Order: sequence, then structure tokens, then C-alpha cells
Amino acid sequence: MRSLTSIRPWYLGIVTPPLAVATTLAALLTLSPPASAAPVPDVPAVATAPETAPDASSVVAGGADAAAAPDAVPADAVDSPAVLARAVQFKGAAFDTCQAPPLATMKAWRSSSYRGVGVYFGGRGRGCPNQQHLSRSWLASVDGMGWRVLPIFVGSQSPCVRSAAKQKVRMGSRSATQGRTEGRQAAEAAEKLGIRQGSALYLDMEAYNADNAACARTTLAFVRAWNREVRGQGFLPGFYSSAASGVRHMEQARRAGQSDLPSVMWFARWGSRSSLYGEPSLHADAWRPHRRIHQYAGNVTETHGGRWLVVDRNTVDAPVARFKP
Repeated sequence: MRSLTSIRPWYLGIVTPPLAVATTLAALLTLSPPASAAPVPDVPAVATAPETAPDASSVVAGGADAAAAPDAVPADAVDSPAVLARAVQFKGAAFDTCQAPPLATMKAWRSSSYRGVGVYFGGRGRGCPNQQHLSRSWLASVDGMGWRVLPIFVGSQSPCVRSAAKQKVRMGSRSATQGRTEGRQAAEAAEKLGIRQGSALYLDMEAYNADNAACARTTLAFVRAWNREVRGQGFLPGFYSSAASGVRHMEQARRAGQSDLPSVMWFARWGSRSSLYGEPSLHADAWRPHRRIHQYAGNVTETHGGRWLVVDRNTVDAPVARFKP
């Protein structure tokens, strides 16, 4: 999602299609903002999107295929009932920013309409790896204030990732092995921070060229392995990416009947009004109920309670983190 060199648009390049589909379809900082603004992410804007399913003439990034029949495989078909029963759902406005803000800022921002916050808790691809405030006690305090937390893991990126800042963390040819390893890392990092099983952990995959068949296969293998490991550790795997890139790829994989897909879809499409179920790249029946997040604006400076941050804006209807006492 965001990096110091490319504030906020960093996450806008995320996603991967299914093996079968890939082959066939070929494809906030605290009180002082970063020195350089982030480049605009690869997230196309659309005109006001309806909350109902788009008709065939309005579908983009998929043509006739995007208007095809729904669900070959339900997105959450492999999530255990026990994990789903423990999940905490949040519906409302959330922001995410590169650096977890100080507690004073989180308290001041309670005066805003936001009640959810995205936190970059792990992964070698984070734009802000040295989190000054993020800790187990910080999360407990934020939770106590009434905030709902969306844990974000920025690991290895696609071999054909578009962001220059992310090319240094591209995955290798043994992507499934990497995905399994990083899925375990995500679960372990979450546990250390007091995030309980049943929570959703969101994999941030920056925009990449999903039309490159070989790259798409490699990326999908990583995402599926990460999902399997995270599920095996008792968490719900979520996925963040650009609507025109990774999200479109995941939808193609779903339609092809691919297994081990994300439980929750966090799609970035800036420049449009907030809309969870009007996204053209997703079938209206996919990833629902309570399985979607829309990042509809980014790199926005806001001030609440006398404290300002540079944030991305999100509308959420999805699982969030649960915390240990």
C-alpha cells in the first residue's frame, strides 16, 4: 500500500490470477509527513459506481467474462466454521497510513467519522518497516479506544510488480515455498502482537502485470500458499490490490474454480465514490457477505482533533482483528 518513497500508492499494485486462469487468460504518518509524495498508484478511477451489480455493458477489465455467471467456488469455501465463528465483523469507515500514529493522534482522531485503522504489522516489503509506535500495548490501547484494526502484511511482491520501489522485494521462482514461509511469518508476527486466531490478516500485493502469463502463475502460487498457511494457523487470509490488476486476477481465478483464494477482497479504485458492491472487476455475488473493503481515495491529508495525517480512505464491511486480553 504505502512506502516512504511512494507514500500510499505503494499498495495500489496488488494481485494475482489463478493457475488455470492465468494460463488460459494470459493474462499518515504521525505529525510530520514524508519528504516526498507518493506516486499515483495504478488504480483506475471510474464514474460513480452503483451499489448493485453492473450490467454487461458497464463491465470493464474483463469484458464478457466479467459479466459471466457467479461463483464457481465461494470465496470463503475453505474457511473453517470455527474460525468464521470467531471473526469480528466491522462495517464503517477506515483509514490506513504508512506509520502507525502515536496514541495521542489515535485519541484525537476519535472525533472523526473513522472507526477503523489499517496497520502494517509485518512483511519485508513494508514501506515503513521501522514502526515507531506499533507494539502489543499500542494495539491493546487502540482497541480499548474503540478502534477496529485491519492488520496488513506487505511481503514479497510479484516478479512483474510495477512499482520501482517494490522491485527489490520481488518473489523468486519458488514462489509457493516463499508464500508458505511468509504466511507463517505473518501468523507469528500477529501472535506476538496479541492478535488472536479468527482475525483477518491482509496480504498487500502491489499492482503487477497480471496479463503476463508466467508472472501471473508465479504470483498466484505465492498468494495461494500464503492463504493456505494463514488459514492453517487459524486466521482468515485477506487480499489487497489494485482493482484493475490483482483483484481482477483473483476474480478470474475464482471463476475458473481455483482453490485457496483469499477470504476477503480489499480492492483499490481511487477517484470513484465509495462503493462496496458496484466494483466492475468483481461479480456482485463474489466475496460477500461481509467480505469486501474499498479503498476509494489515497494520499489525502486530514486533520482531526488538532492532529493531521496523510491517509488512504476505505469503506469496510469485513472481518478485523481480535486481541488477547
